Amino acid sequence: MSSVINLNNVSVIREGRAILNNIDWQVGSNQRWVIVGPNGAGKTTLLRVAAAQIHPSHGTADVLGQRLGAINVFELRTRIGFASSAQAAHIPNSETVLNAVMTASYAVTGRWNEKYEDIDERRARRVLGEWQLADYADRAFGTLSDGERKRTQIARAVMPDPELLLLDEPVASLDLAAREQTIAIIGEYASAPAAPAMVMVTHHLEEIPNGFTHALILVNGQVFSAGEIGSTLTSEKISEAFGFGLQVSQEGGRFAVRAHR
Repeated sequence: MSSVINLNNVSVIREGRAILNNIDWQVGSNQRWVIVGPNGAGKTTLLRVAAAQIHPSHGTADVLGQRLGAINVFELRTRIGFASSAQAAHIPNSETVLNAVMTASYAVTGRWNEKYEDIDERRARRVLGEWQLADYADRAFGTLSDGERKRTQIARAVMPDPELLLLDEPVASLDLAAREQTIAIIGEYASAPAAPAMVMVTHHLEEIPNGFTHALILVNGQVFSAGEIGSTLTSEKISEAFGFGLQVSQEGGRFAVRAHR
C-alpha cells in the first residue's frame, strides 16, 4: 500500500497562533478517512494542506509523492479532487450542471473558450449519472437545491478521475432527505474497490457514510487519536475530545451519538 498523504511534524501558524501543531499523519492509497473534532480544531486547515492549497509553516507534507514547497502545486492539484462550499461560490449561477462538472477537466470554473472532446462530455454525463444528476445536466447551477449543489460539487471533484478525493462537510446544511441521499451515494462510491483514497471532514458522526475505514480526531490543532474507525470513534475518546459525556453507537455501518446518561 502506497502513501498518498504523509505529514511529518506539520504546523500551520497564523498571526502567531498554531492552527495545526506538530501533526503526524499518513493516509494509504486504499484508505477512506474521516476527520472530526470540535469547532476550531483545525479540520478544514488540515484538509487544505492535503489539497496542496496551503503550505505548512513547519514540518514536511508529501501529497501523492510530492513535497509541498518543492514542486509546482498547480500540476499537483490536477490529481486531487476537492469539494467544498467555498469552491462552489466560484461556479457561475448561470453555468449548466453539465459544464460545471465538465470544466473540472481544465481546472476552471465557468466555461469560456476551452474546447472539449466528445470523451469529456461522455465522462461528465457518466459522472452525473453516478451522482444522480443526469436529469439536471441542462439546469443552471444557480437554480439547484442545496443537496443538488453539494452533489454537483462532488461530481466536479470526481470528474478528473483524481488519485485523492477530499470532501469538506459534504452534507452540511442539507435537510434530512437530501443528507441521507448524499451520504448513501458517497458510501457507495467509497466502498467501490476502484475508488481513490478519500478524506472527509464532518462535524457529526451521523454523517459518516459506509465504506470509511479510518478516523482522525483533531483537538486544538493536534491529533488526539487516529486509527481504524471502530477503535477511534469510541464513546470514551469522543467524550474526552469534546469535553462532554457522549455515547457513541454503530449499527449497519453508520454511527449515532447521544448525551451519556
